[in-house]
Amino acid sequence: MNPVAQFPYVYFLGIGGIGMSALARWFRANGHQVWGYDKTRTPLTEALAAEGIEVHYDDEPAHIAAEVRANRDQTLVVLTPAIPKDHREWAWLREQGYDIRKRSQVLGLLTAGRRTVAVAGTHGKTTTSSMVAHLLHHAGVPAGAFLGGISVNLGSNMLLPPTQEELTTANSPLTTDQVPIVVEADEYDRSFLTLHPDVAIVTSTDADHLDIYGEQSALVESFRQFVGQIRSGGTLLLNHTADPSLAGAVAPGVRVLHYGLTPEQGPELHAADLRPAGYQFHFTLHGPQGTVPNLELAVPGFHNVENMLAAAGAAQLVGLPTDKLAAAVAAYRGVKRRFEFVLTKGQERAYLDDYAHHPREIEAFLRSVRALYPGKRLRVIFQPHLYTRTRDFVAGFAQSLSLADEVFLLDIYPARELPLEGVSSELILHQLTAPRTALLSKPQVLEAAARDDNFDVLATVGAGDIDQLVPELKKILHRKWYGAEA
Repeated sequence: MNPVAQFPYVYFLGIGGIGMSALARWFRANGHQVWGYDKTRTPLTEALAAEGIEVHYDDEPAHIAAEVRANRDQTLVVLTPAIPKDHREWAWLREQGYDIRKRSQVLGLLTAGRRTVAVAGTHGKTTTSSMVAHLLHHAGVPAGAFLGGISVNLGSNMLLPPTQEELTTANSPLTTDQVPIVVEADEYDRSFLTLHPDVAIVTSTDADHLDIYGEQSALVESFRQFVGQIRSGGTLLLNHTADPSLAGAVAPGVRVLHYGLTPEQGPELHAADLRPAGYQFHFTLHGPQGTVPNLELAVPGFHNVENMLAAAGAAQLVGLPTDKLAAAVAAYRGVKRRFEFVLTKGQERAYLDDYAHHPREIEAFLRSVRALYPGKRLRVIFQPHLYTRTRDFVAGFAQSLSLADEVFLLDIYPARELPLEGVSSELILHQLTAPRTALLSKPQVLEAAARDDNFDVLATVGAGDIDQLVPELKKILHRKWYGAEA
């Protein structure tokens, strides 16, 4: 059943966002006519256009599709919190009386009454939710997913759940409301409080989004409210680093499974016989469903082993057969811009790209890079994301980035924010202890890569538009390392 069937027309304000574009694809696949606005043309908006979704880039009410302007009562407007308050199209749609809902509200609407796996956390949620979706899909378990990144395996940020007709044709005993839907549960703006999951994962509750919450205790309280909305009979999978008070915030009848790399960290769900082998990790999973030996994860990082433990546990709870787990884990290839290997030259040189934008994420990423390439000279190019986050975590950014030999900082990517007086990338620069540091523009970063390749491993890191540098950096390094174009 389509819960928004009364809206044949859907208009997105900020359609190029990773979560927004997943919803746009869902609506189009379910027979709605879809249009959208975004500030910037990107590969993702170009992909949407190629799929038949018209996108424009000027904030001008006259550019809104004629069908939307002529059918107010049959149009749903979906809004991202990134849209500024002085946005002209948003103001016009409000004045005209359109039904305008936040992305999180629409996600809550689409998952209401359906079996939901929600992955929350200040970091790790995109990778973990993509793992759950992949495990189910690879094992042939009917499922759907709304993800916050492009899954390499799925080739998309959305997995369309089967219709009842498709389930019947496949002789599945499930009805559509029994098909698990995997969603990334975003704590920003308390968005995840629109969800009422059957299974929830909380990967972390580190301080973040203090522009919204003010202090970490308010953030933790929001997570407590979220886990308190897990449906009766459901399960919370709680990372050992998350605030322990969440375990006591669940409703009666909700089971709590702690997970981590060791029995001490995750008494109910943990790894054993964990050993790195090149870019891979080999381990045994111990969980409530039993022991699964000889698992091979091709995505580097000890934190990703933790993510896979939680994903495997959640997937088993919603129907993944244990005998299909090993093959599904081995087939997982990650998420775009999450520990992504852009270019390698044997075991000696590499260029990696990662979305990390919180000090804890950066530390986990760089420690894993160091473990993979011991003794190698590491250059990191980092673009801070948001003025408020930069202000709140200057010392943490400086400490985590100083794990590198060279740190080049770009200017802050503002996203939804206006500049804050006295807040710039120089705040981080002055506290860095890496041997070589600099504040560079994007053209200067490319010039430095072309002129000076006295490094073995390069990493571009950040959540803004730093990914625009990736194709050109890849070309430069390919010429240097291989003497030819990529």
